[in-house]
Amino acid sequence: MWLSRCEGASRVVSPNPFSNLLRAMILLIISFCILGCATVEGALIPVEATVPGASKVDILVATTRMRATDPKQFFSGNRSPEPSFAEFLVSIPPEANRRQGEVQWPRRVPGNPATDFVTLKAEIMSRAQAMGRFHQLVRQGPQRRVLVFIHGFNNRFDDAVFRFAQIIHDAGAPVVPVLFTWPSRGRVLAYGYDQESNTYSRNALESTLGTLAADPAVGEISILAHSMGNLVALEALRQMAIRDGHIAHKIRNVLLAAPDVDVDLFRKAVLDMGKPRPAFTLFVSQDDRALAISRRVWGTVRLGAVNPEEEPYRSELEGTGITVLNLSGLRTGDSLNHSKFARSPEVVRMIGQELIKGQTLTDSRIGLGDRIIQVTTGAAAAVGTAAGLAVSAPVAIIDPQTRDTFGSYADDLGRNLSGTLAP
Repeated sequence: MWLSRCEGASRVVSPNPFSNLLRAMILLIISFCILGCATVEGALIPVEATVPGASKVDILVATTRMRATDPKQFFSGNRSPEPSFAEFLVSIPPEANRRQGEVQWPRRVPGNPATDFVTLKAEIMSRAQAMGRFHQLVRQGPQRRVLVFIHGFNNRFDDAVFRFAQIIHDAGAPVVPVLFTWPSRGRVLAYGYDQESNTYSRNALESTLGTLAADPAVGEISILAHSMGNLVALEALRQMAIRDGHIAHKIRNVLLAAPDVDVDLFRKAVLDMGKPRPAFTLFVSQDDRALAISRRVWGTVRLGAVNPEEEPYRSELEGTGITVLNLSGLRTGDSLNHSKFARSPEVVRMIGQELIKGQTLTDSRIGLGDRIIQVTTGAAAAVGTAAGLAVSAPVAIIDPQTRDTFGSYADDLGRNLSGTLAP
């Protein structure tokens, strides 16, 4: 049904002055419709037991979503005046039945633990209960490390839970997973609502990060944000730095995957954070179709689509500061090329290995140099020739003088995509 609506939309011709924006939005709808919606209502309702060989991922949740009126949904896309907390124990099918990088949704409820992602536990908690459980899990863990995940645009609550479980499982990192999920409608046409929900949630994320860092059992915290989720991550860290004079010292790594963030906003946010600040890593891709469309909608360069290999950027990036991993050319099952960090087994494992070692992705001990960093031959072969370059980047990556060059690729791609809708 969704696809038929999209096909109808592709025949719309808009002669008014907003035609470019309309075309961009239509492209966005078509792209997400092509991906399809795999979610099944009630997928998070716990099953009685799992099967031999299945894996378990215990996820703590902090959210600014409103409790759903339908108990099968747990949390909706509406905004709550106060954060809520929960714990979900996710069962992941045995490796023989797994497709790496994929969330295997049940076709019907209850799901089959032998082939589907299912939950074994779903418990709504008070803040005190959640922090007590968090403290317990950190003390039980071998390395006292925490990974906070912040999802992107168009994510329902169950999307976020299962995707994070997949990332944790495939990364193989012994971290305590904490999901921060903000009120996304889970609908393509709710882009504006989702954008404002990001800003709405920044205080809650700042408070959550501060509370996690204050736990004496915690050794270090890493943050992994995807797409639009990067905006609330940057805003929360900026606020923390301004309010407290610095970012909590236990927050060591911030991984920004395909950030749907204006490059000027990013530059200003990082400058406002001052020093010392966490080690930042950007995952960029110039063939990210979702960010190309976002570029058309906003009219500004999106951080996740910049090209760090072109001059003058390559020379500027030969400094210290922010690491950029260029995943252009890497192929996964994502037709939008927007979720490579999660859907590429090689990239997820690389993230996991560095979290295990407690190193940043720029550390020379993983076979990377300290200036222009070339991934080792094995890693480059795994992710593709265009993905072999990782460079250490200063804040000058968003120099306003060079912004137009960054935008040229997105403009060309946007024109090529919009051409498919020409009458």
